[in-house]
Amino acid sequence: MLFCHPSKLKSKGIMGMNQRNISYIGRYNPRSLYKLVDDKLKTKQIALKGDIAVPDLISVIGQQHEVADLTNRIRGFGGFCIKPAQGSGGKGILVITKVTDGRFFKPSGSEVTLPEMERHVSNILAGLFSLGGKNDVAVIEALIQFDPVFDGYSFEGVPDIRLIVFKGYPVMGMLRLSTAASDGKANLHQGAVGVGIDIATGRALRAVQFDEPVTHHPDTNKELSKMQVPHWDRLMTLAAGCYEMSGLGYLGTDMVLDTERGPLLLELNARPGLAIQIANGEGLLPRLRQVEALPGHPVDVDTRVARSKEWFGRDTQMV
Repeated sequence: MLFCHPSKLKSKGIMGMNQRNISYIGRYNPRSLYKLVDDKLKTKQIALKGDIAVPDLISVIGQQHEVADLTNRIRGFGGFCIKPAQGSGGKGILVITKVTDGRFFKPSGSEVTLPEMERHVSNILAGLFSLGGKNDVAVIEALIQFDPVFDGYSFEGVPDIRLIVFKGYPVMGMLRLSTAASDGKANLHQGAVGVGIDIATGRALRAVQFDEPVTHHPDTNKELSKMQVPHWDRLMTLAAGCYEMSGLGYLGTDMVLDTERGPLLLELNARPGLAIQIANGEGLLPRLRQVEALPGHPVDVDTRVARSKEWFGRDTQMV
């Protein structure tokens, strides 16, 4: 394993966890607002109130006695996603992409029986996947219609777009692509590919898996340098608007592209991880400090997006 000297990291503007926690999360994110983003159901509710598009809600199961009614809640749907409202890191998310004659199948093609799904929901309610192990609720959402522009760029999962937003300014972006190693989930710690994205254009800059540079998707062999995220301006505007919606000064926005509805907000994160710096090959600190130095006058979403594209755009080929 190779280690980098702290002075070199500092010279590149790399932000560490302690600095993130103290100088940005602790300073700009009121703890009273955490419950709005730590709970995906609450996030969905405030997003709808703020006219921000989210995946359709099928049902919510909040009590153990409701688990027996699961088959009725999902009847008529050809696919759906069951997730814990207070889960993190992709834990507890069950995606069903095909339903045939009462049989349920995951993206990998493996079957999940109804009793297994009921047990999974019961585990969600018991807090097996929630932050702090607290009792939780199971959120059942409509399946996202995978935008064909991403064909071959992801393995058995829907790619998502993470944007770090500081004081309403999108400052750094990353596309997360699921792999066989990540079990079809867009989680970098589990082996998903992170692709740094140019803030100005939505073009790929650099890609990593397990913190090591890659040029092609490990399962599909698709060349990642050709990646261009469509609807980029709409994604930037959606992310920037989450500042007013949530009240959080430093947050991560996770979004997806639905072939019919366009950009949708999946969830917000009040403690976004730092791996986005590795995917971009650049530190967050210079960008955060540039925004911090701005006068405190209110600026509208469109102006913030335009400034972010001007200040932080790179538009260079992937290395």
